[in-house]
Amino acid sequence: MELFPTLQIGMLNGWIFLVILYLIYGVVLLAFPENVVKELYRYDRSSLSRKQKAFNIIRESLGLLSLILILLTPLKTGTAVFLPSLILFGLGFTGFIVALINFKNRPVDQPAQQGLYRISRHPQILMLFISVFGIGIAIGSWPVLILHTLASIFGHARIMLEEQACLEQFGNAYRAYMKRVPRYLLSF
Repeated sequence: MELFPTLQIGMLNGWIFLVILYLIYGVVLLAFPENVVKELYRYDRSSLSRKQKAFNIIRESLGLLSLILILLTPLKTGTAVFLPSLILFGLGFTGFIVALINFKNRPVDQPAQQGLYRISRHPQILMLFISVFGIGIAIGSWPVLILHTLASIFGHARIMLEEQACLEQFGNAYRAYMKRVPRYLLSF
């Protein structure tokens, strides 16, 4: 792991993971009905407070910087942590796709509560966090790990907005779900 990894354009950079992630994500979304895709992004940003808007801008900026670093940082294929990073990426990525499918297969008039939604109210976000963390380890970049973690912390405002939208849409069913299932994992 490096605090200042070498940046260069190359064929064996972290971008390979991003292509895999976004390509398969796009294919999965294309296979979903249009109403399900709209549901994935249903929260209304116009109701964000000034603080939430600022947090969202910070989250997006940190995420963009993290993506740029991933694109320009070579993979550390010869290191002892490369295989564990592949496993971490694979688990997170697989979990992300499973969570998307769990969301698609939920009854339309109920919040998603099956599959990975039994252990986290936001398994897609949790699994993407794990995937990008795996990429950060695969490229040996402390800045990516730090930026990604900070972006996720600032993204909490968006999560709160999504939960408010779910409360408005599903009412008591979502309140009961909130009592049973942690926001992220364990007791968080």
